[in-house]
Amino acid sequence: MGCGSMGSSERRPALEALCELEALLARSAGGAGLDELERASEERGREVARLALQSHLDALGDGDVGEAVTLQGEDGPVRLAYKRLHDRSFLSLVGELKLNRMGYGAPGHESVHPLDAALRLPGRCYSYELQRRLVRLAVCGPFDEAVTTLQELTGASIPKRSAEQVLVDAAADFEAFYQGRADAASALGEGEILVGAIDCKGVPMVRSEGATPVVRRKKGDKANKKKMATVAAVFSQPPRVRTAEQVIASLFRTAPTPSPKQLHRKPSDKRVWASLVSGKDNFIADVRAEMDRRDPERAHTWVMVTDGERALQRRVALNFQGVTLVLDLLHVTEKLWKAAHALYPEGSPEAEAFVKERARRILDGQASQVVKGLRQIVTKRRLTGNKAKALSSAADYFYANRSRMAYDLYMANGWPIASGTVEGTCKVLVRDRFERSGMRWVEKGAEAMLKMRAVYLSGDLDEYWALHVELDQQRLYPQALRLLVGK
Repeated sequence: MGCGSMGSSERRPALEALCELEALLARSAGGAGLDELERASEERGREVARLALQSHLDALGDGDVGEAVTLQGEDGPVRLAYKRLHDRSFLSLVGELKLNRMGYGAPGHESVHPLDAALRLPGRCYSYELQRRLVRLAVCGPFDEAVTTLQELTGASIPKRSAEQVLVDAAADFEAFYQGRADAASALGEGEILVGAIDCKGVPMVRSEGATPVVRRKKGDKANKKKMATVAAVFSQPPRVRTAEQVIASLFRTAPTPSPKQLHRKPSDKRVWASLVSGKDNFIADVRAEMDRRDPERAHTWVMVTDGERALQRRVALNFQGVTLVLDLLHVTEKLWKAAHALYPEGSPEAEAFVKERARRILDGQASQVVKGLRQIVTKRRLTGNKAKALSSAADYFYANRSRMAYDLYMANGWPIASGTVEGTCKVLVRDRFERSGMRWVEKGAEAMLKMRAVYLSGDLDEYWALHVELDQQRLYPQALRLLVGK
Protein backbone atom coordinates (compact mmCIF):
# COMPACT_ATOMS: atom_id res chain seq x y z
CA MET A 1 0.00 0.00 0.00
CA GLY A 2 1.51 3.29 -1.07
CA CYS A 3 1.81 6.41 1.04
CA GLY A 4 -0.84 8.20 -0.97
CA SER A 5 -3.49 5.67 -0.05
CA MET A 6 -2.96 6.16 3.69
CA GLY A 7 -3.57 8.96 5.95
CA SER A 8 -5.23 11.27 8.36
CA SER A 9 -4.06 14.68 9.48
CA GLU A 10 -3.29 13.36 12.98
CA ARG A 11 -0.86 10.78 11.61
CA ARG A 12 0.66 12.98 8.91
CA PRO A 13 4.19 13.21 10.40
CA ALA A 14 4.40 9.44 10.68
CA LEU A 15 3.06 9.01 7.15
CA GLU A 16 5.57 11.49 5.78
CA ALA A 17 8.37 9.59 7.51
CA LEU A 18 7.06 6.35 6.04
CA CYS A 19 7.02 7.91 2.61
CA GLU A 20 10.64 8.98 3.09
CA LEU A 21 11.52 5.39 3.96
CA GLU A 22 9.78 4.08 0.83
CA ALA A 23 11.54 6.70 -1.27
CA LEU A 24 14.89 5.74 0.21
CA LEU A 25 14.36 2.10 -0.65
CA ALA A 26 13.22 3.01 -4.17
CA ARG A 27 16.30 5.17 -4.77
CA SER A 28 18.58 2.47 -3.38
CA ALA A 29 17.12 -0.37 -5.46
CA GLY A 30 20.02 -2.32 -6.88
CA GLY A 31 22.57 0.19 -5.65
CA ALA A 32 23.04 -0.69 -1.98
CA GLY A 33 23.76 -3.82 0.00
CA LEU A 34 21.17 -5.38 2.21
CA ASP A 35 23.16 -4.49 5.33
CA GLU A 36 23.01 -0.78 4.48
CA LEU A 37 19.31 -0.99 3.73
CA GLU A 38 18.67 -2.84 7.00
CA ARG A 39 20.35 -0.14 9.07
CA ALA A 40 18.62 2.68 7.20
CA SER A 41 15.24 0.95 7.42
CA GLU A 42 15.64 0.32 11.15
CA GLU A 43 16.55 3.93 11.88
CA ARG A 44 13.77 5.41 9.80
CA GLY A 45 11.31 2.74 10.88
CA ARG A 46 11.97 3.66 14.49
CA GLU A 47 11.29 7.29 13.63
CA VAL A 48 8.01 6.32 11.95
CA ALA A 49 6.96 4.53 15.14
CA ARG A 50 8.07 7.47 17.31
CA LEU A 51 6.08 9.99 15.28
CA ALA A 52 2.99 7.76 15.31
CA LEU A 53 3.23 7.33 19.08
CA GLN A 54 3.82 11.06 19.56
CA SER A 55 0.73 11.83 17.47
CA HIS A 56 -1.26 9.50 19.68
CA LEU A 57 -0.05 11.26 22.82
CA ASP A 58 -0.82 14.67 21.32
CA ALA A 59 -4.36 13.53 20.55
CA LEU A 60 -4.96 12.63 24.20
CA GLY A 61 -4.92 16.30 25.22
CA ASP A 62 -3.36 17.75 28.35
CA GLY A 63 -5.18 15.68 30.97
CA ASP A 64 -7.33 18.53 32.32
CA VAL A 65 -9.90 16.88 34.61
CA GLY A 66 -11.60 19.99 35.94
CA GLU A 67 -11.05 22.88 38.30
CA ALA A 68 -9.26 20.91 41.00
CA VAL A 69 -8.07 17.52 42.15
CA THR A 70 -8.79 16.34 45.68
CA LEU A 71 -6.38 13.88 47.31
CA GLN A 72 -6.75 12.02 50.57
CA GLY A 73 -3.84 13.17 52.74
CA GLU A 74 -2.75 11.96 56.16
CA ASP A 75 -4.65 14.83 57.82
CA GLY A 76 -7.70 14.65 55.57
CA PRO A 77 -8.65 15.69 52.03
CA VAL A 78 -6.31 18.10 50.21
CA ARG A 79 -7.67 20.21 47.37
CA LEU A 80 -5.18 21.01 44.61
CA ALA A 81 -6.66 23.90 42.64
CA TYR A 82 -3.61 25.68 41.24
CA LYS A 83 -3.44 24.65 37.55
CA ARG A 84 -0.51 24.99 35.23
CA LEU A 85 0.75 23.21 32.12
CA HIS A 86 4.04 21.40 32.51
CA ASP A 87 6.26 19.85 29.85
CA ARG A 88 7.72 16.41 30.25
CA SER A 89 9.87 14.29 27.98
CA PHE A 90 10.99 10.68 28.34
CA LEU A 91 12.87 8.06 26.39
CA SER A 92 11.03 5.09 24.94
CA LEU A 93 12.04 2.15 22.77
CA VAL A 94 11.43 4.27 19.67
CA GLY A 95 12.99 7.54 20.87
CA GLU A 96 12.13 10.67 22.83
CA LEU A 97 8.47 11.45 23.46
CA LYS A 98 7.06 14.70 24.83
CA LEU A 99 3.99 15.63 26.83
CA ASN A 100 2.42 18.98 27.69
CA ARG A 101 0.08 18.13 30.53
CA MET A 102 -1.95 19.86 33.19
CA GLY A 103 -0.58 19.91 36.69
CA TYR A 104 -2.60 20.51 39.85
CA GLY A 105 -0.92 21.98 42.90
CA ALA A 106 -1.36 23.82 46.17
CA PRO A 107 0.99 25.61 48.59
CA GLY A 108 3.21 23.08 50.32
CA HIS A 109 2.25 20.24 47.96
CA GLU A 110 3.92 18.87 44.86
CA SER A 111 1.93 19.12 41.65
CA VAL A 112 0.14 16.03 40.42
CA HIS A 113 -0.55 15.26 36.77
CA PRO A 114 -3.62 13.16 35.97
CA LEU A 115 -2.34 12.37 32.48
CA ASP A 116 0.80 10.78 33.93
CA ALA A 117 -1.37 8.47 36.02
CA ALA A 118 -3.64 7.69 33.08
CA LEU A 119 -0.66 6.73 30.93
CA ARG A 120 0.99 4.82 33.80
CA LEU A 121 4.21 6.72 33.33
CA PRO A 122 7.25 5.85 35.47
CA GLY A 123 8.89 8.33 37.79
CA ARG A 124 12.10 8.29 35.78
CA CYS A 125 12.52 9.69 32.28
CA TYR A 126 12.82 6.19 30.81
CA SER A 127 9.80 4.09 29.87
CA TYR A 128 9.18 0.90 31.81
CA GLU A 129 9.90 -1.25 28.78
CA LEU A 130 13.19 0.53 28.17
CA GLN A 131 14.09 -0.01 31.82
CA ARG A 132 13.17 -3.70 31.63
CA ARG A 133 15.44 -4.27 28.66
CA LEU A 134 18.24 -2.33 30.32
CA VAL A 135 17.92 -4.43 33.49
CA ARG A 136 17.99 -7.63 31.46
CA LEU A 137 21.19 -6.55 29.73
CA ALA A 138 22.79 -5.30 32.96
CA VAL A 139 22.27 -8.53 34.89
CA CYS A 140 23.98 -10.45 32.08
CA GLY A 141 27.05 -8.26 31.63
CA PRO A 142 28.89 -5.06 32.65
CA PHE A 143 26.95 -1.80 32.70
CA ASP A 144 29.17 -0.33 29.98
CA GLU A 145 28.24 -3.18 27.65
CA ALA A 146 24.58 -2.97 28.67
CA VAL A 147 24.15 0.72 27.84
CA THR A 148 26.10 0.34 24.59
CA THR A 149 24.02 -2.64 23.48
CA LEU A 150 20.77 -0.90 24.42
CA GLN A 151 21.75 2.15 22.39
CA GLU A 152 22.59 -0.01 19.39
CA LEU A 153 19.28 -1.87 19.60
CA THR A 154 16.95 1.03 20.40
CA GLY A 155 18.87 4.24 19.81
CA ALA A 156 18.34 5.26 23.46
CA SER A 157 21.43 6.68 25.18
CA ILE A 158 21.39 6.16 28.95
CA PRO A 159 24.34 7.24 31.15
CA LYS A 160 26.00 4.46 33.11
CA ARG A 161 25.23 6.14 36.44
CA SER A 162 21.54 6.33 35.54
CA ALA A 163 21.58 2.70 34.46
CA GLU A 164 22.96 1.69 37.86
CA GLN A 165 20.18 3.60 39.62
CA VAL A 166 17.53 2.03 37.37
CA LEU A 167 18.73 -1.38 38.55
CA VAL A 168 18.53 -0.32 42.21
CA ASP A 169 14.96 0.93 41.67
CA ALA A 170 14.03 -2.28 39.87
CA ALA A 171 15.06 -4.43 42.85
CA ALA A 172 12.69 -2.62 45.25
CA ASP A 173 9.95 -5.26 45.04
CA PHE A 174 12.05 -8.43 45.31
CA GLU A 175 10.76 -9.43 48.75
CA ALA A 176 7.16 -8.52 47.89
CA PHE A 177 7.28 -10.66 44.77
CA TYR A 178 8.43 -13.84 46.48
CA GLN A 179 6.37 -13.31 49.61
CA GLY A 180 3.35 -12.93 47.35
CA ARG A 181 3.86 -16.48 46.18
CA ALA A 182 3.20 -17.83 49.67
CA ASP A 183 -0.29 -18.98 48.73
CA ALA A 184 0.76 -20.48 45.42
CA ALA A 185 2.17 -23.84 46.43
CA SER A 186 4.08 -25.51 43.62
CA ALA A 187 3.18 -29.09 42.80
CA LEU A 188 5.90 -31.62 43.55
CA GLY A 189 5.85 -34.86 41.63
CA GLU A 190 5.09 -38.10 43.38
CA GLY A 191 8.09 -39.27 45.37
CA GLU A 192 10.16 -36.19 44.60
CA ILE A 193 12.65 -34.84 47.13
CA LEU A 194 12.61 -31.18 48.14
CA VAL A 195 16.17 -29.93 48.37
CA GLY A 196 17.58 -26.77 49.90
CA ALA A 197 21.24 -25.82 49.63
CA ILE A 198 23.02 -22.90 51.29
CA ASP A 199 26.56 -21.65 50.77
CA CYS A 200 28.56 -18.41 50.89
CA LYS A 201 30.47 -16.53 48.20
CA GLY A 202 32.62 -13.41 48.42
CA VAL A 203 31.90 -10.21 46.50
CA PRO A 204 34.80 -7.75 45.91
CA MET A 205 33.87 -4.43 47.51
CA VAL A 206 35.04 -0.86 47.00
CA ARG A 207 37.45 0.15 49.73
CA SER A 208 36.05 2.64 52.20
CA GLU A 209 36.98 6.30 51.72
CA GLY A 210 38.98 6.32 54.93
CA ALA A 211 41.08 3.30 53.96
CA THR A 212 44.82 3.99 53.88
CA PRO A 213 46.35 3.46 50.40
CA VAL A 214 48.71 0.48 50.31
CA VAL A 215 52.00 0.99 48.48
CA ARG A 216 53.00 -2.66 48.69
CA ARG A 217 50.81 -5.47 50.01
CA LYS A 218 52.12 -7.80 52.67
CA LYS A 219 52.21 -11.55 52.17
CA GLY A 220 48.68 -12.90 52.22
CA ASP A 221 47.04 -9.48 51.72
CA LYS A 222 44.38 -9.32 49.02
CA ALA A 223 44.08 -6.63 46.36
CA ASN A 224 40.47 -6.05 47.41
CA LYS A 225 38.25 -6.76 50.36
CA LYS A 226 35.41 -9.19 49.90
CA LYS A 227 32.11 -9.32 51.70
CA MET A 228 30.41 -12.68 51.97
CA ALA A 229 27.06 -13.13 50.31
CA THR A 230 24.82 -15.95 51.50
CA VAL A 231 23.62 -18.00 48.52
CA ALA A 232 20.70 -20.43 48.35
CA ALA A 233 19.04 -22.78 45.91
CA VAL A 234 15.74 -24.59 46.38
CA PHE A 235 14.55 -27.21 43.92
CA SER A 236 12.89 -30.59 43.61
CA GLN A 237 14.17 -33.79 42.05
CA PRO A 238 13.30 -37.49 41.97
CA PRO A 239 15.38 -39.88 44.10
CA ARG A 240 18.57 -41.06 42.40
CA VAL A 241 20.10 -44.15 43.95
CA ARG A 242 23.87 -44.44 43.39
CA THR A 243 26.75 -46.56 44.56
CA ALA A 244 30.09 -45.41 45.94
CA GLU A 245 31.77 -46.67 42.75
CA GLN A 246 29.55 -44.47 40.60
CA VAL A 247 30.27 -41.39 42.73
CA ILE A 248 34.03 -42.06 42.70
CA ALA A 249 33.91 -42.49 38.92
CA SER A 250 32.15 -39.13 38.54
CA LEU A 251 34.61 -37.40 40.88
CA PHE A 252 37.69 -38.74 39.14
CA ARG A 253 36.25 -39.05 35.64
CA THR A 254 37.28 -42.70 35.36
CA ALA A 255 34.17 -43.71 33.43
CA PRO A 256 33.05 -42.71 29.92
CA THR A 257 30.36 -40.08 29.48
CA PRO A 258 26.98 -41.75 30.01
CA SER A 259 24.64 -42.17 27.11
CA PRO A 260 21.52 -39.94 26.97
CA LYS A 261 19.37 -42.80 28.32
CA GLN A 262 21.49 -42.91 31.48
CA LEU A 263 21.41 -39.21 32.24
CA HIS A 264 19.48 -38.38 35.39
CA ARG A 265 16.74 -35.78 35.38
CA LYS A 266 17.91 -32.30 36.26
CA PRO A 267 16.49 -30.38 39.24
CA SER A 268 13.14 -28.79 38.48
CA ASP A 269 11.38 -25.63 39.60
CA LYS A 270 14.72 -24.25 40.77
CA ARG A 271 14.88 -20.90 42.51
CA VAL A 272 18.23 -19.28 43.33
CA TRP A 273 18.98 -16.12 45.28
CA ALA A 274 21.63 -14.42 47.39
CA SER A 275 22.09 -11.48 49.74
CA LEU A 276 24.88 -9.38 51.18
CA VAL A 277 22.80 -7.45 53.69
CA SER A 278 20.22 -9.93 54.96
CA GLY A 279 21.43 -11.50 58.19
CA LYS A 280 22.04 -15.24 58.01
CA ASP A 281 19.13 -15.94 60.36
CA ASN A 282 16.72 -13.98 58.17
CA PHE A 283 18.15 -15.50 55.00
CA ILE A 284 17.80 -19.07 56.29
CA ALA A 285 14.26 -18.25 57.41
CA ASP A 286 13.52 -17.20 53.82
CA VAL A 287 14.83 -20.55 52.61
CA ARG A 288 12.53 -22.29 55.09
CA ALA A 289 9.58 -20.18 53.92
CA GLU A 290 10.26 -21.10 50.30
CA MET A 291 10.33 -24.81 51.14
CA ASP A 292 7.17 -24.49 53.26
CA ARG A 293 5.46 -22.84 50.31
CA ARG A 294 6.30 -25.76 48.06
CA ASP A 295 5.42 -28.50 50.51
CA PRO A 296 3.22 -27.03 53.26
CA GLU A 297 2.03 -30.45 54.46
CA ARG A 298 5.56 -31.92 54.59
CA ALA A 299 4.40 -34.75 52.35
CA HIS A 300 7.85 -35.13 50.77
CA THR A 301 11.36 -35.79 52.02
CA TRP A 302 13.34 -32.62 52.76
CA VAL A 303 17.13 -32.54 52.47
CA MET A 304 19.40 -29.61 53.33
CA VAL A 305 22.93 -29.55 51.89
CA THR A 306 25.48 -27.16 53.41
CA ASP A 307 29.21 -26.75 53.86
CA GLY A 308 30.91 -27.37 57.20
CA GLU A 309 30.92 -23.83 58.52
CA ARG A 310 29.79 -24.30 62.12
CA ALA A 311 27.89 -21.02 62.54
CA LEU A 312 25.93 -21.65 59.34
CA GLN A 313 25.17 -25.24 60.29
CA ARG A 314 23.89 -24.24 63.73
CA ARG A 315 21.50 -21.75 62.19
CA VAL A 316 20.30 -24.30 59.61
CA ALA A 317 19.78 -26.93 62.31
CA LEU A 318 17.63 -24.54 64.37
CA ASN A 319 15.42 -23.66 61.39
CA PHE A 320 15.18 -27.18 59.96
CA GLN A 321 14.64 -29.44 62.95
CA GLY A 322 13.79 -32.96 61.86
CA VAL A 323 15.26 -32.39 58.38
CA THR A 324 18.20 -34.42 57.07
CA LEU A 325 21.31 -32.22 57.01
CA VAL A 326 23.98 -33.33 54.56
CA LEU A 327 27.59 -32.13 54.46
CA ASP A 328 28.46 -31.24 50.90
CA LEU A 329 30.73 -33.97 49.53
CA LEU A 330 32.64 -31.43 47.45
CA HIS A 331 33.85 -29.76 50.64
CA VAL A 332 34.92 -33.17 51.94
CA THR A 333 37.03 -33.90 48.88
CA GLU A 334 38.50 -30.40 49.01
CA LYS A 335 39.80 -31.13 52.53
CA LEU A 336 41.18 -34.48 51.35
CA TRP A 337 43.07 -32.85 48.48
CA LYS A 338 44.67 -30.36 50.85
CA ALA A 339 45.79 -33.21 53.10
CA ALA A 340 47.09 -35.18 50.10
CA HIS A 341 49.12 -32.23 48.80
CA ALA A 342 50.73 -31.86 52.22
CA LEU A 343 52.21 -35.33 51.67
CA TYR A 344 52.61 -35.65 47.90
CA PRO A 345 53.23 -33.28 44.94
CA GLU A 346 50.19 -31.78 43.23
CA GLY A 347 49.15 -33.79 40.19
CA SER A 348 51.00 -36.89 41.35
CA PRO A 349 49.43 -40.38 41.17
CA GLU A 350 50.11 -40.76 44.89
CA ALA A 351 48.03 -37.71 45.76
CA GLU A 352 45.11 -38.93 43.64
CA ALA A 353 45.30 -42.41 45.15
CA PHE A 354 45.34 -40.91 48.65
CA VAL A 355 42.15 -38.93 47.99
CA LYS A 356 40.38 -41.69 46.09
CA GLU A 357 40.95 -44.29 48.81
CA ARG A 358 39.68 -42.07 51.64
CA ALA A 359 36.76 -40.69 49.65
CA ARG A 360 35.72 -44.27 48.91
CA ARG A 361 35.82 -45.17 52.61
CA ILE A 362 33.86 -42.05 53.59
CA LEU A 363 31.19 -42.92 51.02
CA ASP A 364 30.98 -46.38 52.59
CA GLY A 365 30.13 -44.80 55.96
CA GLN A 366 33.61 -45.02 57.47
CA ALA A 367 34.23 -41.34 58.21
CA SER A 368 35.34 -42.07 61.80
CA GLN A 369 37.97 -44.54 60.58
CA VAL A 370 39.29 -41.96 58.11
CA VAL A 371 39.59 -39.44 60.96
CA LYS A 372 41.56 -41.96 63.01
CA GLY A 373 43.81 -42.76 60.06
CA LEU A 374 44.66 -39.11 59.34
CA ARG A 375 45.61 -38.51 62.96
CA GLN A 376 47.75 -41.63 62.99
CA ILE A 377 49.65 -40.40 59.94
CA VAL A 378 50.54 -37.20 61.80
CA THR A 379 51.71 -39.19 64.82
CA LYS A 380 53.56 -42.03 63.09
CA ARG A 381 55.35 -39.80 60.57
CA ARG A 382 56.01 -37.20 63.23
CA LEU A 383 54.71 -34.44 60.99
CA THR A 384 54.99 -30.82 62.07
CA GLY A 385 54.24 -27.39 60.67
CA ASN A 386 51.96 -26.99 57.66
CA LYS A 387 51.88 -30.71 56.88
CA ALA A 388 50.58 -31.61 60.32
CA LYS A 389 48.17 -28.68 60.19
CA ALA A 390 46.65 -29.78 56.86
CA LEU A 391 46.00 -33.36 58.02
CA SER A 392 44.79 -32.37 61.47
CA SER A 393 42.47 -29.76 59.97
CA ALA A 394 40.88 -32.37 57.70
CA ALA A 395 40.53 -34.83 60.59
CA ASP A 396 38.93 -32.22 62.85
CA TYR A 397 36.57 -31.13 60.07
CA PHE A 398 35.37 -34.68 59.42
CA TYR A 399 35.01 -35.43 63.13
CA ALA A 400 32.92 -32.30 63.75
CA ASN A 401 30.64 -33.11 60.80
CA ARG A 402 30.49 -36.89 61.09
CA SER A 403 26.74 -36.84 61.88
CA ARG A 404 26.14 -35.26 58.46
CA MET A 405 28.36 -37.71 56.55
CA ALA A 406 26.21 -40.85 56.41
CA TYR A 407 26.67 -40.95 52.66
CA ASP A 408 26.00 -44.68 52.35
CA LEU A 409 22.49 -44.11 53.75
CA TYR A 410 21.93 -40.96 51.67
CA MET A 411 22.92 -42.69 48.42
CA ALA A 412 20.77 -45.74 49.19
CA ASN A 413 17.76 -43.42 49.65
CA GLY A 414 18.54 -41.54 46.45
CA TRP A 415 19.22 -38.27 48.26
CA PRO A 416 21.70 -35.63 47.05
CA ILE A 417 25.13 -35.66 48.71
CA ALA A 418 26.76 -32.68 47.00
CA SER A 419 25.69 -29.08 46.55
CA GLY A 420 26.57 -28.99 42.88
CA THR A 421 23.47 -26.88 42.30
CA VAL A 422 24.37 -24.22 44.85
CA GLU A 423 28.05 -24.38 43.87
CA GLY A 424 26.93 -23.70 40.33
CA THR A 425 24.71 -20.94 41.66
CA CYS A 426 27.68 -19.32 43.39
CA LYS A 427 29.50 -19.37 40.07
CA VAL A 428 26.68 -18.23 37.81
CA LEU A 429 24.91 -15.85 40.19
CA VAL A 430 27.94 -14.29 41.85
CA ARG A 431 31.32 -15.03 40.34
CA ASP A 432 30.42 -14.69 36.65
CA ARG A 433 28.95 -11.22 37.19
CA PHE A 434 30.73 -9.80 40.24
CA GLU A 435 34.31 -11.00 39.84
CA ARG A 436 35.22 -9.83 36.37
CA SER A 437 38.56 -8.07 36.00
CA GLY A 438 38.67 -4.79 37.93
CA MET A 439 35.12 -4.98 39.26
CA ARG A 440 34.45 -3.48 42.71
CA TRP A 441 31.03 -2.99 44.22
CA VAL A 442 29.29 -0.77 46.73
CA GLU A 443 26.86 -2.57 49.00
CA LYS A 444 23.66 -0.98 47.69
CA GLY A 445 24.43 -1.67 44.04
CA ALA A 446 25.72 -5.18 44.72
CA GLU A 447 22.59 -6.15 46.67
CA ALA A 448 20.34 -4.86 43.87
CA MET A 449 22.36 -6.77 41.27
CA LEU A 450 22.17 -9.97 43.32
CA LYS A 451 18.40 -9.66 43.55
CA MET A 452 17.75 -8.89 39.89
CA ARG A 453 20.24 -11.46 38.63
CA ALA A 454 18.55 -14.03 40.87
CA VAL A 455 15.13 -13.10 39.45
CA TYR A 456 16.51 -13.47 35.92
CA LEU A 457 18.29 -16.79 36.56
CA SER A 458 15.18 -18.19 38.27
CA GLY A 459 13.18 -17.47 35.12
CA ASP A 460 10.92 -14.95 36.88
CA LEU A 461 11.89 -11.66 35.22
CA ASP A 462 8.75 -11.05 33.15
CA GLU A 463 6.39 -12.00 35.98
CA TYR A 464 8.43 -9.94 38.43
CA TRP A 465 8.45 -6.91 36.15
CA ALA A 466 4.66 -6.89 35.85
CA LEU A 467 4.37 -6.74 39.65
CA HIS A 468 7.14 -4.14 39.90
CA VAL A 469 5.31 -1.82 37.48
CA GLU A 470 2.05 -2.21 39.39
CA LEU A 471 3.65 -1.50 42.78
CA ASP A 472 5.63 1.40 41.36
CA GLN A 473 2.42 2.93 40.05
CA GLN A 474 0.88 2.67 43.51
CA ARG A 475 3.88 4.47 44.98
CA LEU A 476 3.84 7.19 42.33
CA TYR A 477 0.13 7.99 42.12
CA PRO A 478 -2.17 8.23 45.15
CA GLN A 479 -5.18 5.97 44.96
CA ALA A 480 -7.57 8.95 45.04
CA LEU A 481 -5.94 10.37 41.93
CA ARG A 482 -5.93 6.97 40.21
CA LEU A 483 -9.68 6.57 40.88
CA LEU A 484 -10.39 10.08 39.66
CA VAL A 485 -8.52 9.56 36.43
CA GLY A 486 -10.25 6.26 35.89
CA LYS A 487 -13.73 7.86 35.82
